[in-house]
Amino acid sequence: MRKLLLFLFILSNSSAFSQQTIRGVVLDSVTNLPIENATVTLLPNNVNTTTDERGKFSFINNLGKVVSIQIASIGFETKTIAIASFNSSEPLILSHQKTSLQNVIVTANAGQEYKTISKMDIKMRGVSNSQEILRMVSGLFIGQHQGGGKAEQIFVRGFDCDHGTDINIMSDGMPVNMVSQAHGQGYADMHFIIPETVENVDFQKGTYNASKGNFTTSGFVDLKTKNGLSNNLVKLEGGMFDTYRALGMFNLLNEHAKEKQQSWYVASEYGYSNGSFDHPQDFKRFNFFTKYNGKITNQTYLILTASTFNSKWNASGQIPDRAVESGFIGFYGALDSTEGGETSRSNINAQFVTTFKNSSFIKNQFYYSNYYFDLHTDFTFYLNDPINGDQIRQKETRNLLGYNGSYHHQSNIGSSQLNTEIGVSLRQDFTTNSELSHTIDRYTLLNRVMYGNITETDVAAYINETIKVNERFSINGGLRIDQFFNQYKDHLKSDSLFKAKAATINPKISFNYHKNNTTQFYLNLGKGFHSNDTRVSVIENGRKVLPGAYSADLGTIIKPTKNLLIQTALWYLYLEQEFVYNGDDGSPSPSGKTNRKGFDFSIRYEPIPSVYVDADVNYAHGRFIDEAKGQNFIPLAPVWSSTGGITYKNKNGINGSLRYRWLSDRPANENNSIIASGYFINDFVLNYTQKKYEVGLTVNNIFNVKWKETQFDTLTKLKNETTPVEEICFTPGTKLAAKLSVSIFF
Repeated sequence: MRKLLLFLFILSNSSAFSQQTIRGVVLDSVTNLPIENATVTLLPNNVNTTTDERGKFSFINNLGKVVSIQIASIGFETKTIAIASFNSSEPLILSHQKTSLQNVIVTANAGQEYKTISKMDIKMRGVSNSQEILRMVSGLFIGQHQGGGKAEQIFVRGFDCDHGTDINIMSDGMPVNMVSQAHGQGYADMHFIIPETVENVDFQKGTYNASKGNFTTSGFVDLKTKNGLSNNLVKLEGGMFDTYRALGMFNLLNEHAKEKQQSWYVASEYGYSNGSFDHPQDFKRFNFFTKYNGKITNQTYLILTASTFNSKWNASGQIPDRAVESGFIGFYGALDSTEGGETSRSNINAQFVTTFKNSSFIKNQFYYSNYYFDLHTDFTFYLNDPINGDQIRQKETRNLLGYNGSYHHQSNIGSSQLNTEIGVSLRQDFTTNSELSHTIDRYTLLNRVMYGNITETDVAAYINETIKVNERFSINGGLRIDQFFNQYKDHLKSDSLFKAKAATINPKISFNYHKNNTTQFYLNLGKGFHSNDTRVSVIENGRKVLPGAYSADLGTIIKPTKNLLIQTALWYLYLEQEFVYNGDDGSPSPSGKTNRKGFDFSIRYEPIPSVYVDADVNYAHGRFIDEAKGQNFIPLAPVWSSTGGITYKNKNGINGSLRYRWLSDRPANENNSIIASGYFINDFVLNYTQKKYEVGLTVNNIFNVKWKETQFDTLTKLKNETTPVEEICFTPGTKLAAKLSVSIFF
């Protein structure tokens, strides 16, 4: 026994002596702030990892002989340092350089298969308006209806997500989706985000990230705002249809603060547009945003953001095909010109990141939002009330507060590296006087259909474990538990109080094979869910109100040449039930089980150093499972879609892009007898950029195509009609619209 113990002691110590620990931090030379997701590679054995949100990396493993360390990040220089001269106490500083596919390394991290493409796209294409933020997600389409201030309708992976029912959207870790919202479950209005403040769009399709909970069925999108500004900015825009915008972004701290890794800036914008419709939108939007980064102790870093937003607009709304075909109104006309809305949101978001001596860290996030929403729409015209019409008002006032906490630790199991993330979260929504009413001309109340207070609580805990078995193979396993508590006080029923609760458990697992720095294969399996509206949950007493979504992805990322990157995936998703609360008539709208399957294909190519070509092609086949063949189509589910373009950047300052987006025809009802028409649209951007200024021209819909941006199969009756008609009602897409901009940098 003594000999055995002595042998094990010697073996364990010899293993420890053979192991190396290499740690460091990577910073931006301009802002002196951490660079997240920089790729760090040990040479010559090509073992790599990526930096975390603190800019830190570490290798704790049997690394073999290490000669040098290579650090690369998209938009930065690639730096190689001999291991003999590496000092872990000194930060690694990367300078900015022209973004190029040549600097892209296919990394080995499970669950991060979309990070490379998302970083390349935002660096090359940029974000100049709120719509472009979501279009950074490959395969995602958006559509606007009922005015420019309303949240966009979202299509991805065979889902008509409505305004967010089946996609989880966050901004700096703070939820954007609104549960039990007056207009629709998961309503995700992103207009409080100033597009120029966005640094990166992190996303993943599917149900595979345990830290992401409600609405993560088709996937999630997490917007990351800039931690600091490289320069101050003033921007003025003006264009057709009385479109104007002014933007300012300013650093508030000096160079001395930057040396201490502190940053504080403000950004504000005001926009106005009448739009291309026959009835002016009179759309106004104001945004203010500020963000501070800095160390408050030697171990703790504070990231604090605050913002406020308000918008108001008139809308032309959806119109039936027959009203246009008969000449009663024009293609850009309206049947109810009093539609429109007003909304506002103010946020405070504080994140504390504390690092321990063993390089583990804990992250605490507290957030609060005050939200107001007031929307007037008219979908059926004179179907229900042939005298006064069918206009409705959806209104709510909400206080949203929450907490996210997570602990991150890296350790060894023999020769394998283990990364652990344990997290908890709490989200509490208090909605006052959530209302669905029947109105006339936007101001006159006829009667209330629903009216009450909603309280919804989501308490969750999760664990993510990633084990790097060796330099090529890693496994990620996750488990998430959510407990919901729902409460509804119905003002129309003598303030009767209804309660319900429900819970869901969602496991995940991912396998990643990193053949080399140019090839990666992955298999993702997982379960996610979307919740239903509280007003339905209390009716069902919490039963079957958290339907599960089971999905799988089999994909690869390859870089066959230094200037070509390809990503493709086959995927499948089964959803237990597609029922959501129908906010337009105050009733639940249950439907059955569905499955979807398809593929995604993305390509990024640089034929010459100044030209960047990108294209995404996506296919989805979705059907109801329990319905008869021919009666089992999923209404408005996208089938074929594609986006892409050519971006040109020259050293002399001339740069621009020509882009397209194509959405094929798709069924508008269950038997495919009514079709939502597809479209093909082109946009053009041309800029002349110098160190101190930029002049730009943007032209949307350059060929002035008449297209239907959003479409619905709707039963409607026009004034003086005796019989209702079921057909496509649509919101027209924008006409050709040109806009000039001037930016000053200082």
